[in-house]
Amino acid sequence: MKVAIAGAGAVGRSIAQELLRSGHEVTLLERRLDHIDTSSAPAATWLHGDACELELLEETGLQDYEVVIAATGDDKVNLVFSLLAKTEFGIRRVVARVNDPRNEWLFDEGWGVDVAVSTPRLLASLAEEAVQIGDLVRLMTLRQGQADLVEITLPADTPLAGRAVRSLTLPRDAALVTILRGGRVIVPQADDPIEGEDELLFVVSREAEEELRKVLGLGDSGDRPE
Repeated sequence: MKVAIAGAGAVGRSIAQELLRSGHEVTLLERRLDHIDTSSAPAATWLHGDACELELLEETGLQDYEVVIAATGDDKVNLVFSLLAKTEFGIRRVVARVNDPRNEWLFDEGWGVDVAVSTPRLLASLAEEAVQIGDLVRLMTLRQGQADLVEITLPADTPLAGRAVRSLTLPRDAALVTILRGGRVIVPQADDPIEGEDELLFVVSREAEEELRKVLGLGDSGDRPE
């Protein structure tokens, strides 16, 4: 897979290193000379220039890339790069870093973003997930379909215990992706039983989230403090 990354700071370089280790072809675009450190990812292609400049993206041949990642420390740059990648080059998958959580609402399909990754929000979600039992926790927003990856850790005395996965009448726009049980990762089958303390991962649209809560026997989200 060919991946272009805008921003070769600490975050961009780390992403490049991970992708290269997985055998992908990576190009890094960076306008600051002091951020260009080819020794940190010698197998990558390094280009000096502004990722918001259409001429540089044309020279890069961005249309030949499957994925682009906007990983700079400037939300404005990440938005412009994402929009150009999607509208001018037809990139199938655009992933963008959100630096300031107050700007997260901008990172949607209107700006060409398929997946927005907000580090502060992700860390907060993971902290909630570690301590909250019996309630939905949003882990990540998948903007292309206006859906979220959500998690619930069932209490030990859940009334769902012993029921088969097939018995869950899930909303149309919700899917049970994985059951985490102890050290196991279970791809759920229709006849698999649900157990207390299972960790369930769903992909669900915002509109279907309340219905999913009811299926799982949770209270109205309006009853919870945000």
